Amino acid sequence: MPSGLAAVVCAAGILGLFLLDRDRTSRTSPALWVPAAWLGIATSRDISQWFNTVLVTDSPDQLLEGSPVDRVIYAGLLVAGLVVLVSRAERARSLLRANWPLVVFFLFCAISVLWSDYPFVAFKRWSKALGNLVMVLVVLTERDPPAAVRQLLTRTGFLLIPLSVLLIKYFPQLGRHFSPWGGMAYNSGVAIGKNGLGILCLVLGLGSLWRFLAALSRDERPRMARPLIAHGAVLAMALWLFWAADSATSLGCFLIAALLLGLTSRYGFARRPMVVSLLVAGIVSVCVLGLLVDTDMGVAQAMGRDSTLTTRTQLWRDLLRISVDPWVGTGFESFWLGERAKALWRTHWWHPNQAHNGYLEVFLNLGWIGVILLGFVIAWGFRNVVGAVRRDRELGGLRLAFFVAAILYNLTEAAFKVMHPVWIAFLLAVTVVPAADAGGQAPAAERPTRTASAAATPSGRSGSRPERRNNHRALTPRQ
Repeated sequence: MPSGLAAVVCAAGILGLFLLDRDRTSRTSPALWVPAAWLGIATSRDISQWFNTVLVTDSPDQLLEGSPVDRVIYAGLLVAGLVVLVSRAERARSLLRANWPLVVFFLFCAISVLWSDYPFVAFKRWSKALGNLVMVLVVLTERDPPAAVRQLLTRTGFLLIPLSVLLIKYFPQLGRHFSPWGGMAYNSGVAIGKNGLGILCLVLGLGSLWRFLAALSRDERPRMARPLIAHGAVLAMALWLFWAADSATSLGCFLIAALLLGLTSRYGFARRPMVVSLLVAGIVSVCVLGLLVDTDMGVAQAMGRDSTLTTRTQLWRDLLRISVDPWVGTGFESFWLGERAKALWRTHWWHPNQAHNGYLEVFLNLGWIGVILLGFVIAWGFRNVVGAVRRDRELGGLRLAFFVAAILYNLTEAAFKVMHPVWIAFLLAVTVVPAADAGGQAPAAERPTRTASAAATPSGRSGSRPERRNNHRALTPRQ
């Protein structure tokens, strides 16, 4: 098929996906396009990178400069998000009060800019990281947060996953690249590198799997078929992209998160928080032991990697030898700048720009204080996620899947940083939405339903205790 015709078919297919998934009962504000654009850029490429076919950084000094075009776009989206939150001030304040551990963590990140060797660069990166929190708040201050989450993931997934297939198959100059070190070709789609494509499929593929399982569990057969077709098609494309990307970490996290999504779609499992907690603890423990402690367990080999996790273990040893302040680190996102990065690039031919372990990355940038604050956010967030699974089986299942995927992903990659899609998914998972915030109605999944007779009494029960007993006797046939 000619590339031009393929582009037309892809555009028609994307339009068809949106029409199949259209829900007239779901109402979200136009402001939701702001976080959708933010997530779309985070899961693909910076705008400037679309005009640069060479997606490799030659020197760490390039990381200090950045792109003026990208800076303007990010600033514009951040300002737009803040304007939306100002217009929803009451709901935004309610969310911030309920999520004070996140606020404390981001405030410490801001303070750490003061001791960075590159404070201006650190501040720019912190403002982008703050943008993640702002966008999550924009989504969750919508009148119907579950519907807003559905729309956020749908809009980005329906666009980026089919476009990735199109670029790989018909526009290889944009969707495929060559390694500058070995000359090996790899597929990237709309993302940066094969790992970026894997991240895209991890986050947005889980979104489509979540919608697919939700549609499958509905009782309304006519309404079920259309979203099943749409999200089934996107899920099939995401699985093909996983194969094309050969990103072991993302695929492994996706399979584990998909298992949890499937289990939480069953009502009996979702109603047992202790079982959910034990299952998550068991999965995380096995992965930690198999990847970081006892490599002979075969976890890395099962993922198609060697016992050194593709030279990551040597990098970790080298990083731990570098002297940084053990309590406060080098400052927010400042470790991989200047002479430290140059020294590591001279000893590692593949030029790392991250620690390939999110927890080690936080230690290098924020020290033990940052690690402790992050650990508290994770523990607090896990409690929120398990509670959400019990209260709202549908949205709670997605939150659990995103949470576990983020925890596991950071074992071999650094994702607690700047605009990483896994970090955004983690924030969506752990953020508390008050049952009935000050600005409007409760989320649809948590809103109580009452019959007309139940609403007749203050207790929500129909009549007094003797009346209920007599009614029960009247409705019970005599033996």
